[in-house]
Amino acid sequence: MTDITETLDLTPATRRMERILAGIDDAQLPGPTPCSETSVGALVDHVLGLSLAFTAAARKDIGPHTDTPPQLTSELPPDWRRLVPDRLGDLRRAWSDPAAWEGMTRAGGLDLPAPVAGLVTLDELVVHGWDLAVATGQQYSCEPDEIAACTAFAESITDEERVADGGGLFGPAVRVGDDAPPLERLIGLTGRDPAWRPPASNRTV
Repeated sequence: MTDITETLDLTPATRRMERILAGIDDAQLPGPTPCSETSVGALVDHVLGLSLAFTAAARKDIGPHTDTPPQLTSELPPDWRRLVPDRLGDLRRAWSDPAAWEGMTRAGGLDLPAPVAGLVTLDELVVHGWDLAVATGQQYSCEPDEIAACTAFAESITDEERVADGGGLFGPAVRVGDDAPPLERLIGLTGRDPAWRPPASNRTV
């Protein structure tokens, strides 16, 4: 895993995720995403869970939220739309504190340097933001510095840390063209096909 020592601004990524989640229609929740066998609703629930986990990691609040990875389930809370701004807002504020980037913390049951946890948080927001936007027919773009940081992280993941069945950090990298835009290159590095699109019925109109 890459050694990151700089702080990152997670505000654009959390704000973007809020907009994407607000643009999801209830009828789209059962639909597929670029994450194998993961519905839109399950991925939304995952975002809610990782928001809690990485907020706790930023605050060094070691406990249930930091000791296990956020799970992918189909049990999206009925009040998830109310929870979105609260949890993403907490996540944004937690990582806005310079102390969040100091020392060690824990995430997914692993002890790791706080800056690395912050980078993983950014990567989760950027990549899953793309997943959900593409799955629901929404436009997606992010800042070049976000793409660069996440690409460096994805490139640092070894083949041994990748598994095809989704049990690792990423699946096997998907090859993209040498002239592919930086975002598509990042998406391929995380084991996704940048050309993936949902059935027409799951796109916003």
